[in-house]
Amino acid sequence: MSPLHLIWVIPLALFLPALVLMSSRGFRRRMFARFYDRVQKKHEAFLRDRKRDLLADVRGRVLEIGPGTGVNFAYLPHDVDWIGLEPNPHMHAALRRKAREHGIRAEIRTGSAVEIDLPDDSVDCVIGTLVLCSVPDAEALLREVRRVLAPGGRFLFVEHVAAPAGTALRKRQRRLSPFWQWIGDGCHPDRETDLRIREAGFTRVELEEIRIPQDVVPGFVSPHILGCAWN
Repeated sequence: MSPLHLIWVIPLALFLPALVLMSSRGFRRRMFARFYDRVQKKHEAFLRDRKRDLLADVRGRVLEIGPGTGVNFAYLPHDVDWIGLEPNPHMHAALRRKAREHGIRAEIRTGSAVEIDLPDDSVDCVIGTLVLCSVPDAEALLREVRRVLAPGGRFLFVEHVAAPAGTALRKRQRRLSPFWQWIGDGCHPDRETDLRIREAGFTRVELEEIRIPQDVVPGFVSPHILGCAWN
């Protein structure tokens, strides 16, 4: 092989193993967990007051779906009986650490959010923040939320959602969705999560629509909703 060929072969030989590693979901999940708090710092700061108001009066047995690294512990009363359903095991160490820091008794599980391993009517509140965008089946998850919630229980949510149909932003969301799913652990920027929640069969739904500034999040995930659905 000539030296000229080596100029191409050696970088390729070094690059291919790295490409294979980066393409594995396990590696991407590990990186997602490692950098989650850093990436979400501005977003969390922008929503802090709204989340504090939303979660302030949570009581009793609480199920949080996709709690990530535990950013919501800061807003919860210390005496809640908290269960976290977090499918990314690389998040668990941060969850345990933050639960201890905030004095919250925590049980961490890795099961499926579309087949929750809890009895019917067994929790007082379900929390989901930035989770319905990435689950395989949002409708199935919402059915499970209603099943495990006690009568009168509440589903508290913060989600980014699809822009209105036909808008340039909606088209941009659809175009970027495959890339964003790859780097964001399955996150879909163009899901009509607000519609899914309204159609899930809750007795009452109250939500607020907001836009997050583009210096906080990328513009194509700017539309957000937050609110409460009663079982």
